[in-house]
Amino acid sequence: MRWLLFLSRVAFICNIFFLLAFSLKVTNWVHNQDIESTIVISGFFLAALFNPLVNLCYLILFLIRKRFWQTVPSWLITANLLFLIMQLFYILYLNDTQHS
Repeated sequence: MRWLLFLSRVAFICNIFFLLAFSLKVTNWVHNQDIESTIVISGFFLAALFNPLVNLCYLILFLIRKRFWQTVPSWLITANLLFLIMQLFYILYLNDTQHS
């Protein structure tokens, strides 16, 4: 289950970059284009890739009754789940017809 701990940590770091990328949409606080593009790619693309994958692994392991919470801390599971909900709301916000 060490692979799940590793993926959970990667997803959490990408989720932190998601928050940073979202804050870049609100205010432009980074004036270096290279750093800004790294934050946006890590935040929007990699978080959208790793976070659903990790939460799907949590769900599958929970359904087959594996004890993954002994390897992965509960705060990390909760944080990744909350970030997934936040990302789903963000996607719904982007696809709203009255958003323009």
